[in-house]
Amino acid sequence: MNTLKAGDIAPLFSLKNQNDETINLADFVGNKQVLVYFYPKASTPGCTVQACGLRDSKQELADHNTVVFGISPDPVKRLTNFINKQELNFDLLSDEDHAVADAFGVWGLKKFMGKEYDGIHRISFLVGLDGKISHVFDKFKTKDHHEVVLKHLSENS
Repeated sequence: MNTLKAGDIAPLFSLKNQNDETINLADFVGNKQVLVYFYPKASTPGCTVQACGLRDSKQELADHNTVVFGISPDPVKRLTNFINKQELNFDLLSDEDHAVADAFGVWGLKKFMGKEYDGIHRISFLVGLDGKISHVFDKFKTKDHHEVVLKHLSENS
């Protein structure tokens, strides 16, 4: 796994959201900062806590000119259910072939309960107005991910 670092150019991507609409990162470059957060699977406990923290922080993130996209290998239908059940107020994007996860360097070997498998590592990237990664968030607990992001935005705005 070769995870992107601050200063790297963010890979431009086009993925389907929960409404089966195409979202292009290029549409936001120059206008907004984008928090691209990768998570393993919709509607699991850790992913739900993480998503709800971001949901509840939407206004504070907007105050820092930042939009959020959650990316997982889930199909669009599963994203729709997750959005509706948790009343999420940001787009979730489907990366079923994990091509975008590969491009960001977050797809790789994982271990859980003695088993090894390939999957998404829970890492987030802040893409600046210039299209470069301005910060990588890789040390956080799911319940305080939003706080870590907001603290960074507050200290660097």
